Amino acid sequence: MQNMTYNPQDILRPIRSQALSGMGNVRHGFFTREGGVSTGIYAGLNAGLGSADEPERVRENRARIASWLGRPDGAISTPHQVHSDCAVVIDRPLEETNRPKADALVTATPGVLIGVLTADCGPVLFADPENGVVAAAHSGWKGAVSGILENTVEAMISAGARRESIHAVLGPTIGPDNYEVGPEFEARFCASESGNARFFRPSRRDGHFLFDLPAYILSRLAAAGIGASHTGHCTYADEALFYSYRRTTHRGEPDYGRQVSAIVLSD
Repeated sequence: MQNMTYNPQDILRPIRSQALSGMGNVRHGFFTREGGVSTGIYAGLNAGLGSADEPERVRENRARIASWLGRPDGAISTPHQVHSDCAVVIDRPLEETNRPKADALVTATPGVLIGVLTADCGPVLFADPENGVVAAAHSGWKGAVSGILENTVEAMISAGARRESIHAVLGPTIGPDNYEVGPEFEARFCASESGNARFFRPSRRDGHFLFDLPAYILSRLAAAGIGASHTGHCTYADEALFYSYRRTTHRGEPDYGRQVSAIVLSD
């Protein structure tokens, strides 16, 4: 299905961070549904290898993303995400059939394009342009609690980064107006760490709460000594631009697409 006669710059419109865009040796994008070939419930730029979408459509979408980021060979490396605390350093593209079970990738190798897939969880792109190290992390609440963000930073430092030179950007994530949780979640979360109550407010349903996942992710990054910002987009609220696991669940749909957030060091 691959057809690269078009100019990907004309059909893909990823969200970009001003902070990362100012780094001359880094290219990045928080990609939306725009510009893809998938149809039906996956309509758009579905990059999820684990979805039930037609594999050739997913590969074409991923090739378009890679080409937009200057990798016309189509090689974009994403891990087999399992909501873990595992961050892996790589120096070459991953094989599609041999992806590590992890939730973050780190590289100091120019030209190796890395990314993570999300559909409500937080995609976090990291860069230390001074020392030439980048990373992409998938952070839902499970990963954030278990330390995926801190472990990503440590993996970057092991690859040559310096903590004070790292900047992180949180991309499109389910927002606090649409992430309702039950009393068990709120109680367990608040009991796990002092101060976590500030990430909850009562919802309209008795005994339920709205959870601010973006604020929690940013607080973990701040506590780790990392300067961070947020694009401010909610995946649940904007169906035209984003896939959303929770929105799919509420509708009783059988599956959902995934958007990709990716970053690469220039050759």
